[in-house]
Amino acid sequence: MFFLKELPTRQMLETYSERYPGMNAEAVAEALRLLRRGSLLMRELDAYFTGHTLSQTRFLVMIVIDRELERKSLLASEIADRLDISRPVVTETVKALSQAGLLSSIPDPEDGRAKRITLTPNGQAVLASLLPGYFAIIADFMARPADRTG
Repeated sequence: MFFLKELPTRQMLETYSERYPGMNAEAVAEALRLLRRGSLLMRELDAYFTGHTLSQTRFLVMIVIDRELERKSLLASEIADRLDISRPVVTETVKALSQAGLLSSIPDPEDGRAKRITLTPNGQAVLASLLPGYFAIIADFMARPADRTG
């Protein structure tokens, strides 16, 4: 999350630019605006997921499995490779989603020690019920002028 509510003024940034050669005030201003907007969107999405007893991490684990075109399961290591989270976090998230009945695991036919993670029918239904609201939040957020998102 980006916690800076009041972004620096152009004058503030130009003062820094004078003090720190090589600082591009316009680039910094744009980056800070992007960080602020992204953070506001993430807060809306987090609230949405919380209202559905999920987290962003749990949603992302489910969606990376669902979006596979050629297969219906992934190894935990493949899930971690597709997300910007550590393997231990993926392992704990998969465990929690499995306990909630949203994921299941089956032995990998090529490596008996590995497990392939798949969405259960209940997991598919939960994801299908979440996606319309998820897409609506993003569409609504992106339709707002940047100066009115926060």
